[in-house]
Parts: sequence; C-alpha cells; structure tokens
Amino acid sequence: MHLKKLLALGLSLTMAVALLSGCGQQETAEGGTPSEQVIIYSNADEEAITAMTNALNAGGYAGQYVFQTFGTSELGGKLLAEGTNLEADLVTMSTFYLQSAQEQNTMFVPLTFPVNTLEEVPDYTAPITSQEGAIIVNTEVLKENNLPMPTCLKDLADPVYAGFLAVTDVQSSSTAWLLMQALVSEYGEDGAQTVLHDIYANAGDHIETSGSAPLKLCEAGEIAVGFGLRHQAVAAKAEGLPIDYVDPTEGNFSLTESVAIVDKGESTNPLAMKMAQCIIENGRAELQENYPNPLYEGESADSANKSAYPKTFQEPLTFELYEKHQQISEAAKP
Repeated sequence: MHLKKLLALGLSLTMAVALLSGCGQQETAEGGTPSEQVIIYSNADEEAITAMTNALNAGGYAGQYVFQTFGTSELGGKLLAEGTNLEADLVTMSTFYLQSAQEQNTMFVPLTFPVNTLEEVPDYTAPITSQEGAIIVNTEVLKENNLPMPTCLKDLADPVYAGFLAVTDVQSSSTAWLLMQALVSEYGEDGAQTVLHDIYANAGDHIETSGSAPLKLCEAGEIAVGFGLRHQAVAAKAEGLPIDYVDPTEGNFSLTESVAIVDKGESTNPLAMKMAQCIIENGRAELQENYPNPLYEGESADSANKSAYPKTFQEPLTFELYEKHQQISEAAKP
C-alpha cells in the first residue's frame, strides 16, 4: 500500500515539474494538451499497473494518461461517495465495488467494444484480472522452528503458529475477503468467526492493512506463514526465494478487477473508451503472466498455475456482503 501511494505521489510530482517547465503547453500525439489527459484511478497491484502501462504505451497513448493508485477500500469509498463527480475518466477496480457504485450512482457508461468473456459480465465492465487466495509459507522459517506445514485455513488457528503468522484486515484490503469467503463458506458465519478469532490471536501485531504485506513478511523471514494472493507467492517461489504456497482445502476463492468508464455526459473523454479497449485487447497477454486465470474466450492457463480447489461463493459478491463479512471480522478480533 505504501508503494502504491509513493507511485501516485511520483506521478503527481512528474506532472507538476512538467507544468513548471513549460511542457504543459506541448501537444500530445492526439493533438490535445496534457490537461486533456485521461485520468485513471486504480486499486491494481504493481504487476497489473505495469502491464496496463505497457499496453497503453505500445498502443500509442504514452503521455496521454496518468495513473493514480489507491487501496481498495479508499477507492471504493470515493466511488460510492463521489459518483460521476469523480475526477477519474477511467477506473480499474474490484468488480463488486464497480457494481455497487453503479447501482447506487449510475456512474458508468456501457462499453462500446467487444467484451468476449467466458462468463457474463455487466455491459459497463471488462475484467482485467482474476486473483485467488492461498496460504503462503517461508519453508526455511517453518523448518527452523519445527512448525508443521498447514493444509487448510483452520490450521492457522492452531496456537503452534502464534507469533509466526500474518494475515490482512478485511477492513482495509479485499485480499482478506478471499480468506473470509473460504471460512464462511466452509464453517458458516459463526464458525468462521470462531476460527478467525484464533487466527487473529496467532497473528497478533501482524494483522496487516496491505494485501501484499504477509508475503513480504514471509520473504523477509519475519514470519513463517501468511495468507495472500496466490499468484504473488507463485512468482516469489519461481524467483528462487524460500517461499511456497498451499491451496487451502476450504477453497481458492477469487475476485476479479475490471475496467469501467465514468459517465461525465458531454464531458466524457472519448480517449478513455479507446484506452480501456487497448488495455483489454493488448494487455491481457502480459496480465496473464501474473494473473493466469482465463477470463476471455480463447484464453487458457498452464496446468502448473491452476489452483487445487477453485471455488465460488454461494452468494453474489456485493459491497453489502463485503460489509457483512467485515462485521464478522471485527467481531472476531481479540
């Protein structure tokens, strides 16, 4: 999360320097000025931002857009509170937040390009990534402390992991919702709260606000076990780090992030739609390198990247359900 804020600050400073140096009067490749740049708000991880940036630059849009990144809860709050008054022209965000924002504010326009997804999606969204959760372990720390390899999320409630565990708070990161969905699906709301209480007790001070924090703590050897995004653990292991991942038997639940265009009436920037299409049509190949789940017709995933227990929550994923699970999480805290 801190890195995302630094990225946003760096982009802002770059724009400020450009204006002070007189570059603000230069025209872009499309004949507009930087004041007409497409503003993109995103909650995406660094890997996704890089892939989207590469796609836009290769598509001829370099210099015609600026990314501003936020945590999921922060950006979700802005969508719900600001609606069509949002500064952004284009948004990439957790799909459930986009759907709730659309229901509340009717703030996105239908996409005008083909969106040939494997599953039906609202006409104002096009998915960019699908992210699954998994248990992450540092194999060296695990061995040094004679800790057993966990096989399920309920194992993380065992006191043997006290002081060796990190998880993410669902109040601040949607990554933790992947854990919440698995617990509620398997053990019911009351059972999930009981298991989560013991997990939180084991995590202690390592109930983190950033979805990537447990992995980073594992990589640093500060903890032995965490819960985070599966694709990030897969990448860390491939780099030769002492990181491994476990698909919990309760299930690998997933969340999608999608692109949407903010409806600003006659002021809607036409380049935003073109850039959204560019991201989907030219960015998916690189996006799938880090987020392997197939989303569009013709896509497939390497069997080595497929999770063992892919599952879908029994209820539609909505902001209201997210809030309900946040309440269960708060009640579970010691």
